[in-house]
Amino acid sequence: MPDTLFGRLALLLIAAVIVSHVLALTLMFELRPAHPGHPPGPPPHALAADGRPLPPPGPAPGLWNAPPSLQLGLLLDISVRLAALVAAAWWAARWLSRPMRRLATAAQELGRDIHRTPLPEDGTLECRDASRVFNQMQARIRQQLAERDRFVAAVSHDLRTPLTRLRLRTESLGDAQAQQLFRRDIAEMDAMIASTLDYLRGVAGEEAWVHLDVQALVDSMADDQVAMGHAVTVVGQAAPLRVQAVAMRRCLDNLVGNAVRYGGSAEVTLHDVADALTIEVRDHGPGLPPEELDRVLEPFYRVEASRNRQSGGVGLGLTIASDIVRRHGGRLALRNAPGGGLVVAAVFPRAVAGYQ
Repeated sequence: MPDTLFGRLALLLIAAVIVSHVLALTLMFELRPAHPGHPPGPPPHALAADGRPLPPPGPAPGLWNAPPSLQLGLLLDISVRLAALVAAAWWAARWLSRPMRRLATAAQELGRDIHRTPLPEDGTLECRDASRVFNQMQARIRQQLAERDRFVAAVSHDLRTPLTRLRLRTESLGDAQAQQLFRRDIAEMDAMIASTLDYLRGVAGEEAWVHLDVQALVDSMADDQVAMGHAVTVVGQAAPLRVQAVAMRRCLDNLVGNAVRYGGSAEVTLHDVADALTIEVRDHGPGLPPEELDRVLEPFYRVEASRNRQSGGVGLGLTIASDIVRRHGGRLALRNAPGGGLVVAAVFPRAVAGYQ
């Protein structure tokens, strides 16, 4: 088998031409039209009534095969060859485009999971080169993301030392109101650092995929919230799903926690169909301006009108949830409820390549 795309295509075309030629000749000979023979003549040396000899006898009764007309033969030959070449072209397109489809699928999955399994470097020379370059690109992206995470984590960790000194110096202030303001700012900075470190740990982690009882997870999470005095209800049923268990729990905790923090309560609705599981979390807060529905998914972004400093959030809850849902091949969508409040819908596909 040739090792290059050109060699394989040339071999396929040669085979198609040979097969079409043999098939056309076979059909031409098999489908030759049959012509009736000439009527038999008189016996030899027979004389007519007037004494004149009769014409010599014709061929014996029966059929004789004549070659088809030139026009019919050419039409049959062209039709058979054209059909064979079209069939070969269709099969070749599927055969030769298979590596490209595999590369397109891998590129789509890369946006959901940078830690996906590298492409196998097989096939023709061109396919191996493309797979090798793709795998090198994935490795470089992973390395750059890891270096970024290590840098941010180091900076965030190092910031705790000056924060500790500031906290100690705050105690020496004589003004009680100034002490309170300094403590609040330091607490907010400390919370942002802690959330950043937690976020980076979640992004960098390569947790194993397991079949999880999502229904039990949601019910347990709701019971925990109710035990803390929060109004959380669950509606609907969900079958087990292949997920990263710790990440899934964190995603739902963030969504329900946001709903309770900013809306006072949370309504969790499960919509389970054949191809996807949708988990909707609704609160009864003020909702969001339409232009902010996408921006709140950005890291550290907060809408001050409804999510203020006293809420305790630092603007990473929805970002972390969106990242987790995306790693599961799904999407996180936000919309305002007709009767007021915000609805956050997390869609988890049940059949995603690499996860099922």
